[in-house]
Amino acid sequence: MLTVTDFTEQALVLQTLHELRQDEIHLRTFSDVIDDAGYQYVDLVMEGGGVLGIALVGYVYVLEQMGLRFLQLGGTSAGAINVMLLAAAGPIDAAKAEWTLDKLAAKDLHDFMDGDDDARDLIDTALAGASPLRLALRAIQVIDNLKEDQGLNPGDNFREWIRDLLAQCNVQSMADLRQVRAQTPPGLRHRDTNDAYPPEQFGRVALVAADITTETKAVLPEMGELYWADCDTLNPAELVRASMSIPLFFTPYRVTNVPQGSQAWERWNRLAGYSGDVPSEVVFVDGGVMSNFPIDLFHNYHKVPSAPTFGARIGLSRNKPVNTTKLTQFLFAIFNSARHVHDYDFIARNPDYRNLVGVIDTGEHNWLDFGLSDAAKLDLFARGAQAAGTFLRRFNWQKYKELRAKMVGVY
Repeated sequence: MLTVTDFTEQALVLQTLHELRQDEIHLRTFSDVIDDAGYQYVDLVMEGGGVLGIALVGYVYVLEQMGLRFLQLGGTSAGAINVMLLAAAGPIDAAKAEWTLDKLAAKDLHDFMDGDDDARDLIDTALAGASPLRLALRAIQVIDNLKEDQGLNPGDNFREWIRDLLAQCNVQSMADLRQVRAQTPPGLRHRDTNDAYPPEQFGRVALVAADITTETKAVLPEMGELYWADCDTLNPAELVRASMSIPLFFTPYRVTNVPQGSQAWERWNRLAGYSGDVPSEVVFVDGGVMSNFPIDLFHNYHKVPSAPTFGARIGLSRNKPVNTTKLTQFLFAIFNSARHVHDYDFIARNPDYRNLVGVIDTGEHNWLDFGLSDAAKLDLFARGAQAAGTFLRRFNWQKYKELRAKMVGVY
């Protein structure tokens, strides 16, 4: 079994940190929000990407080692998993990446494939690059699974794993999570004015899930009152399970007994722009179907922020034309275009955000390979760490504020 030091003491990770410290990157200004311990605070949004989310932990680890902490946290799918663990593991001024890494290192990701033997055979056969004929034979065996359950794996193992980790942090409800996130670091303030940083501007957690019943991009927990009568008692693991419901791979996440009545209808209209009859049951699939990289979660068109919103993307994208000559390539191209277009469009219309996003090159690793080898896990972590180092070197807070001020002027 891998240990935390297996990850953090890799040569590439140590070299990345050594070079950053040698160049005094940790002494640069990255935000105008600081505390008495000298930490600088930013918002962080993380992209979804299945098992490639291990790279996100490497990315966060380097940011923390360079003295950065996180005011608001947002993400989709794998990003949502990392968000929830970072949010629950302690107050916002505490480093969390090593704790998250310890839990991931101890977990056999293959356990998340908790479907029957036929489902596992199909997934393993597909990942092994089997011939179309052999793959078709395996697919026939799971038709009943898809017809009855609309997915190959129940996702129960994942949900219970997240529940257990949150319980270790004494977080078993949304009320517990809010209490953890509301702890104010000593001296949290604006760098220039020394004014205390307002509590309502930190601690927010935002996970994206796709409500396909009403075609709503659900940002949870802030839209939770649409789906649950009592969000305070809801276990946060439920929100993560909703966000990472990869279509067909996992069964959809269903919410029954959705609140009804005129007040519920008004909330749906106000929060989601939905004006139909309030459904009694809602089906969620992976938030990446609608917004895999929700970098717009904390955006304010009308002000220059005191703290930037850093974004961590998984895998290179749009760096070459997509081949669509085969039917499978054609179908995947349609799916990928649909799930990315909203996020690409936001960045295109807000070019200042290009300065805020770091991209992790995940190489040839497959995002659905839940049987990742130890070597692959170590490689992904190191790639995330290196990407964070590259991002910190190029980010210039003062120039970003000047660019953002111009954008605010336009709006």
